[in-house]
Amino acid sequence: MAATLNQAISKLRTCTASPQLEAELLLIHVLGLRRSDLYAHPERLLNLEQLRAYEEFVKRRAQGEPLPYLTGHIEFYGLDLNVDPRVLIPRPETETLVELALSEVEQGHSLSVVDVGTGSGCIAIALAVHRPRARLYALDLSAGALHVARSNAQRLGVAERIAFVQSDLLTAVRGPVGLIVSNPPYVAGGEWSTLAYQVAEHEPQLALYGGADGLSSVRRLLNQARSRLRPGGVLLIEMGATQGAAIVRLARNIFPRAEVVLHTDLAGRDRVLRVVTCAQGMCDG
Repeated sequence: MAATLNQAISKLRTCTASPQLEAELLLIHVLGLRRSDLYAHPERLLNLEQLRAYEEFVKRRAQGEPLPYLTGHIEFYGLDLNVDPRVLIPRPETETLVELALSEVEQGHSLSVVDVGTGSGCIAIALAVHRPRARLYALDLSAGALHVARSNAQRLGVAERIAFVQSDLLTAVRGPVGLIVSNPPYVAGGEWSTLAYQVAEHEPQLALYGGADGLSSVRRLLNQARSRLRPGGVLLIEMGATQGAAIVRLARNIFPRAEVVLHTDLAGRDRVLRVVTCAQGMCDG
């Protein structure tokens, strides 16, 4: 097994900065082992079927296919989520959005939460797990994404507390809503060629491409949210690290009397827009 693993590490050096880790994760996936078992029993031999499966996975990874699509899962906010090419792979940056949303619910600002563009369901499910009193609605235009999200919610025991709805952004929502969260598509046309191959070629374009300026979905979402948020309601939108100033201008034009704030991620980059609408009776003048 050690020789097979070393060969895989060598092949993966061209496609990842963590070839040993990824080679181990693929082998664990094929053998159904824990990572500690790889080195506890290095004398273990792969049978022919296992060897062929492993070599095929390594080949696909070396060609740029994302590791989470090969193994079928990824960890997000301490949760093990299933993913496949129908959904965007959850990123650590999105945990900033989850933290802010959890804080809003905890402070009692809202028990009614709409997750727009739910994808794998990572945001809605994290909120359902950590805020069991919240009423959650997970929206996505993609029926395939909703299938993945619902499956994740069922496996993690929170499906009964999340309504899954096919919707183009907020079109299926009437309101009033207390909290809207979203990780919308925000890659600009000019940025597409700069994306990593495994992202551009394998992850769903519907979940990535935000139009020529990267803000087409954000612009529509802000306009739709204006008529859906209740007084004192909160909107949280994830963004690209260079989009902060442009998104703040958009938000202030659409919500001229709202509180508009940018929040940074752990790396100090602009990551989440927070809009708080005027509370009832506080918007005059």
